[in-house]
Amino acid sequence: MAQEIERKFLLTSDAWRSEVDGSCRYVQGYLGSSEKVSIRIRTSGEKAFLNFKSATLGISRSEYEYEIPLADADEMLASFSDGPLIEKVRYFVQRGHHTWEIDLFEGDNAGLVVAEIELQHENEPFEKPAWIGEEVSDDPRYYNVSLVTHPFCEWNG
Repeated sequence: MAQEIERKFLLTSDAWRSEVDGSCRYVQGYLGSSEKVSIRIRTSGEKAFLNFKSATLGISRSEYEYEIPLADADEMLASFSDGPLIEKVRYFVQRGHHTWEIDLFEGDNAGLVVAEIELQHENEPFEKPAWIGEEVSDDPRYYNVSLVTHPFCEWNG
């Protein structure tokens, strides 16, 4: 079984910007979600992926991802997507043996900035830069699938 171990954090400043190694733009939509799984289509540049992720809370979840033709992904996003699309730019910052992924959301989620780090196991140590703030890994509001139905612009603090 494919397992994703990921921790999410808010940021305390824009100091990470001086450390960026690269970036990419994502457009993604959800074809469905239930208490068990979310089904996502994501495009980035000339590539597209179909993703299945368990809907459990926490830092460890089952995840399966498959590359699909970009034209098919664009058609599925236009025809089958539940709610608005999630659009964001992801920036990459290398720290030690890990890569921090900082997502700057656009559209109804503009203003939301979240940093993620993927780990090999739940208790794996990692370097926490000074610009990393509160951990939100267990807060479902920060899951992309939740941002479709409850976008950041509707949060009341």
